[in-house]
Amino acid sequence: MTAPSTTTNSRIAQLNWRAVWAVAARDLKIIGRSRSVILPIIIVPLIMMVIMPGALGALAPVMAASGEMDDLATFFAMMPSAMMDQFAGQSDAQVMVTFSLVYMFAPLFLILPMMTASVIAAGSFAGEKERGTLEALLYTPTTDAELMVGKVLAAWVPAMIVSLVGFVLYGIVANVSAWQTMQRIFFPTTMWIVLILWLAPAAAGLGLGTMVLVSSKVSTFQDASQLGGMVVIPVVLLVVGQLAGVVYLSVPFVFLVGLVLWLIDAAVLWFGVRTFRRSEIIARL
Repeated sequence: MTAPSTTTNSRIAQLNWRAVWAVAARDLKIIGRSRSVILPIIIVPLIMMVIMPGALGALAPVMAASGEMDDLATFFAMMPSAMMDQFAGQSDAQVMVTFSLVYMFAPLFLILPMMTASVIAAGSFAGEKERGTLEALLYTPTTDAELMVGKVLAAWVPAMIVSLVGFVLYGIVANVSAWQTMQRIFFPTTMWIVLILWLAPAAAGLGLGTMVLVSSKVSTFQDASQLGGMVVIPVVLLVVGQLAGVVYLSVPFVFLVGLVLWLIDAAVLWFGVRTFRRSEIIARL
């Protein structure tokens, strides 16, 4: 008998990539016509990557002049010494800008790829069921593995595009809004480059891999979205950990977190390809 892992690896190696991209292209066309998917993908990045950093950068001098830094002295005393070293020689306003826009927004940024991938992936099978197009898709001449991987790519590619566009917008807004305070281009940092090129793609993979599996098991887009909301828990833990002074988003730490997520992504994809069976979905129609 062939070992399960060997069978799964064989299924992945024998993928017909033309079929995979055909499935992904079909989903991308559907995504472009779905207002319930497009609106969150536009609105959330605008709020997080334009409005919020713009307000923080512009208000930093006012907040520092009003004595906010005195109130935050106890908070900063809990921060790791390696992080506090980054603030050496900076004014109170510059410390507020650096801490807020470089460090605190870094884990929050990961919500973008995870949210985009999750929203799209939530409709991968559950959305097909609601639109009445799932049966036709399941009878297409593709293998189960090709169908699964195509669905994953259809969510991962837009997530990466949104992340890169959001990163560019964030960098422009952060530097422009905080120019009066920083008097230089302070963004992006090396840590952010690693986050965008290494950690963000892995975070998107975690969100979409989980959501595709969930979506194939539930009946509606809403059910899939609710269950898939748990994928943001790692981001919440990073935010809380940084606020508590437990973690510091340095380059090695971001790389390590990305490595862990890539390993989890590989395991989720392997498990999905191994367990996904269109016959089971057809039986539930």
